[in-house]
Amino acid sequence: MLDAQQIRFFKTQGYLIVPGAMDSALCQRVRDLMWQALPADARLNRDDPDSFIGPFVEEDETSDERHLRAGYRWLNRHLGVNADVISLIYSESICAMAQQLLGGNLRQAVVNGLPMGSHGTAWPGGPTDPALGNDGARGVYCTLPYGNKARGPDGCHTDGHPFQLGVVGLLDDCPEDGGAFKVWPESHTRLFSTFVLRYDQPRIPYYPHLPAYKGIAHSDAYLAELEKVIAEIEPVECHGQAGDIVFWHHRLAHAAGQNYSEQIRQAVLADFWTDDLDHLRTKPVDSDMWEDWSDALQRA
Repeated sequence: MLDAQQIRFFKTQGYLIVPGAMDSALCQRVRDLMWQALPADARLNRDDPDSFIGPFVEEDETSDERHLRAGYRWLNRHLGVNADVISLIYSESICAMAQQLLGGNLRQAVVNGLPMGSHGTAWPGGPTDPALGNDGARGVYCTLPYGNKARGPDGCHTDGHPFQLGVVGLLDDCPEDGGAFKVWPESHTRLFSTFVLRYDQPRIPYYPHLPAYKGIAHSDAYLAELEKVIAEIEPVECHGQAGDIVFWHHRLAHAAGQNYSEQIRQAVLADFWTDDLDHLRTKPVDSDMWEDWSDALQRA
């Protein structure tokens, strides 16, 4: 269980690293499942570390949103509803910690339910909308080593689908500069009031005859504040050991880290929300951002 200091840290910083929260044997099993999902003739080979360096060769790429392999990203969303993955990231202890933060009754993941991406993309050429067809975790997300790819500037974003608490769990050891989940501390409190909606972000439909304007609709206040967040806040890279997790607030600016190690970053991503989220979505952003959360967090 989380202690009072950890709850205070989450409230002020917007994230919390909890070492060793996931079962190590299950981490191993999920890593095995990830490799078993690759085609037998793939160039990427578990026994050949030289093959880990990205990007994927064209023959290994796939545009299937439920098992995407492109560039340096390898996302297996089918595994989000696998029994081992759900047992791992929605374990009794992790759910208990999430409930300490959220209060209420947590939404339950469904083994063998619909994985994220089951209803296609949010718009042509855009990302999958996790709000559609996601009965479990988001899935297992991997980042290949960048090799000699030029290092780019750190960008960050917030997620557009409705949820309250995110979690990222390391399935294998991840060294510093190894592509770990990256967060911008305290950005949740700066960005919260710039959103039009409390938990969602409005989406602009795609029209084939009007293709230029599509995607998530950001307010001018959000875009201006996000620029300040990037300029003023030093991001934190949540690297660590297999089994470590990081909880993060749904309005926290974050990004997938750049992987300049020699190993693949392997992580499981999932969301938590309470069963009254559908009602909470209708509330304005000008009320206390914590009033929907647990009593313990409100008092922290």
